[in-house]
Amino acid sequence: MSNTKVKKSGELIYVIAGKEDSLVWAECEKLVDKLLGPQERAVGLFKPEPFEVSAAQVFDELRTVPFLSNRRVVVIKNADKFVSENRQLLEKYFDNPSSTGILILTVSNWDSRTKLAKKLPKVGKLLSVTQPKAWQLPGRLTKYASDAHDKNLAKPAAELLIELSGDDVMRLYGEIDKLALFADNEKAITTKHVELLIGHNRIFGVFAVIDSCLAGNIADAVSRLRNMFAEDRTAEYTVVGAFAFHFRRAFQAKALLEKGIGQSEVASRLGIWSNKEGFFSQLRKMSLEQIGTYLRQLARTDYAIKTGQTKPQVAIEQLVFKLAGGYDTG
Repeated sequence: MSNTKVKKSGELIYVIAGKEDSLVWAECEKLVDKLLGPQERAVGLFKPEPFEVSAAQVFDELRTVPFLSNRRVVVIKNADKFVSENRQLLEKYFDNPSSTGILILTVSNWDSRTKLAKKLPKVGKLLSVTQPKAWQLPGRLTKYASDAHDKNLAKPAAELLIELSGDDVMRLYGEIDKLALFADNEKAITTKHVELLIGHNRIFGVFAVIDSCLAGNIADAVSRLRNMFAEDRTAEYTVVGAFAFHFRRAFQAKALLEKGIGQSEVASRLGIWSNKEGFFSQLRKMSLEQIGTYLRQLARTDYAIKTGQTKPQVAIEQLVFKLAGGYDTG
């Protein structure tokens, strides 16, 4: 049985509030794991759909004497409508909650001005879940890699992972789980691990699209791009990052070459392990100014996608047409 001690006041009701469903649900599962042991879930957990259960049923479950567990836990996910429709009944329950039942409500919004919200601190706890800011993400991933897998994830590796996989925290955690297995006995997850496991297909696909663009073959470039979207369900979140990764590395390489540094040294410094000849062949077809222009356009494209001004596939296809056409993207 679970060793979690629940007090008779202050921890009988939990409200988990946040806009990101995946983060809210992950927080909910983590809480349930603390409240109930694995063997207690079958008899101690009630998790109905909010539109299929009445408030009376919820309260009956909460007041049912636990059997083979220390407590009953009732979880109502996506409970905004449930709360709205049963506000007065919930207010009465908050005044006199069951001492052996734990109520967990997940909502997208929790208005602190309501009577219900003002009653909560006396009998429970509000857990607010927010998507980390961009600058917080690398640190969050580093902590997860350490806590979950006892692996060191350096900031450059975390930043590359975000660039290639998008900024959804739960998806990034899943990628770290894969990377931890891939790194095996190594203590650190490096940028090389990220590129080989997470980025290989995406970077290779983007490389092929850019190759076709530079050859002026628009039809082949668009066809390859559409195949990327068709074959990878996450491409709409990751393809801009893959393009940005490629052009950023191209910009750095071009700058080093123009300083007189040899190809082998450039490849070593930037971690170019495969298809070196193809990479440097592309570089010879672009000026430093052109690469900088492409990077600025990608930044604008990324902003337009994230603010809902355009859809990823449409925006990237437009960029590909510009690359293949060879005219100014600025």
